[in-house]
Amino acid sequence: MAWNPDHYLAFGDHRLRPAVDLLDKVALAAPAAIDDLGCGAGNVTRLLAQRWPGAAITAIDNSPDMLARARQEQLDVAWIEADIAAYAPERSADLVFSNAALQWLGDHRRLFPHLLTTMAPGGVLAVQMPRNHATPSQTLIGDVARAGPWREKLAPVLPRVAASEPAFYYELLARMAARLDIWETEYLHVLDGDDPVVAWTSSTSLRPVLDALAAGEREAFLAEYTARVRDAYPPRPNGQTLFGFRRLFIVATR
Repeated sequence: MAWNPDHYLAFGDHRLRPAVDLLDKVALAAPAAIDDLGCGAGNVTRLLAQRWPGAAITAIDNSPDMLARARQEQLDVAWIEADIAAYAPERSADLVFSNAALQWLGDHRRLFPHLLTTMAPGGVLAVQMPRNHATPSQTLIGDVARAGPWREKLAPVLPRVAASEPAFYYELLARMAARLDIWETEYLHVLDGDDPVVAWTSSTSLRPVLDALAAGEREAFLAEYTARVRDAYPPRPNGQTLFGFRRLFIVATR
């Protein structure tokens, strides 16, 4: 799947807020080694470097376009192009931080215990994942995909429910973690412009669907999806659109 840094960063302020909220819950004074999993364009990595300037930071992402943008941050960071699903560090990190990335990976029952076991004693695993799969912005992707002539083509790439309920992660990590904090927050994003919810999803969960379609199909799909999203998220009288978005947070100390 191709990532477009410009499209993703168009909502940079909104997408940065959950990362800041997660960072505020990390109570480490001076971690020596930090791994940022799914670093994207590096805007969150910059926050990690600012808070802990003495840490050795490794930032990992599988998108060369995102990493090219991240390197423009000119940070003292090791930028690594790799699949975070295969994360197996040669040294233990004091902080493994992942903002809005692990929801793209499967097998969380294996993944989350694995991440915690890779860490140094006293290290912190800090994760934020979207959990808005039941909202119209997500369900309408599947509805349009299943209603059109592209049904079979899109079946393998439709968004799936990757982030489970909070209790699932508690059961996975409670016996392994010295401390465990899990919570959800629903943000109400106030968006400007025409069809801003479509613009938002087009840079994330809608991306693999659009990539799988030919140009004409893509335009037809997007037109139908846009019409349905307008009904689900009508603009307010002042032209702004309200977009509710639930996110799951996990902070586990080994």
